[in-house]
Amino acid sequence: MVTVIDKVSPPERPRHPEKAHRPDTERLPKPSWIRIKAPSSDAFAKTRAIVREHNLHTVCEEAGCPNIGECWTSRHATMMIMGDTCTRACAFCNVKTGLPLPLDKNEPARVADAVARLGLRHVVITSVDRDDLPDGGALHFAQVIEAIRAATPSTTIEILTPDFLRKDGALETVVAAKPDVFNHNLETVPSLYLRIRPGARYFHSLRLLQRVKELDPSMFTKSGIMVGLGETREEVQQLMDDLRSANVDFLTIGQYLQPTLKHAEVKRYVHPDEFHSYERIALTKGFLIVSASPFTRSSHHAGEDFARLRAAREAQLQSLNQRQTADCPTPAP
Repeated sequence: MVTVIDKVSPPERPRHPEKAHRPDTERLPKPSWIRIKAPSSDAFAKTRAIVREHNLHTVCEEAGCPNIGECWTSRHATMMIMGDTCTRACAFCNVKTGLPLPLDKNEPARVADAVARLGLRHVVITSVDRDDLPDGGALHFAQVIEAIRAATPSTTIEILTPDFLRKDGALETVVAAKPDVFNHNLETVPSLYLRIRPGARYFHSLRLLQRVKELDPSMFTKSGIMVGLGETREEVQQLMDDLRSANVDFLTIGQYLQPTLKHAEVKRYVHPDEFHSYERIALTKGFLIVSASPFTRSSHHAGEDFARLRAAREAQLQSLNQRQTADCPTPAP
């Protein structure tokens, strides 16, 4: 007699192994202003089909963005390059953590083709952290930018990069590829870094943004934070000052939403009126534009925001020229 033993599949590796054994956190009930409709349009399905056809990852899906329905219905998808596995383990992030696969040399061409198929006039390219790579993936970023430029020269390109911590020369490689907007998020105030973003360094990220302007003063820079993690209003205002000292042009502020009970808890839901107040304060500090609302995310409405950025800079330059003309009147003949 032969005994047949059913093969048991090994348990699926948890998405966040570093969080698997943490106790569940408490989840605050969501207020009335935090409501999202489930995506269901034909346009959403077509965008998803193009992403799947090109075997691409998007931060929209991997990070569980609440705006995916709106953005994909408008055929806007934020491409996440260099795989779906991050070498960091931030307490707020829903992207899978672990040891990533080697880089796919064909990915830049696939991204460029997807951008063309989607008809994107403005595209946002982000990535996982790749601390395992000597340059943190900087050359791969540059190759993606070059491939998009070759396929759709009129498409403007915004990148949302990792911090390239301890990767000498990486930032210079990316800036040399000439993206139109360089975004790197501070994510939260410095007092919360150890709890929320333990693998990063606040002042390194700040210096990264400042260095972009030193390398190319004409390049737009952008950064974003989440609120509701336990920061104070004074800390947020100090962060604004820090970003302005680094000459950052564009600030985004959005509500932190807890992906799972294993992630950092939401300490409070910030009222929309407080977001409006943050926006007014930030504009008085000198940012060209500010986006602050519960559902604001780095790449939400990025195309429209890029048009606003250019218009704001042009208005700023015109105002400066007018003041200089007024201060230096033409001598009488």
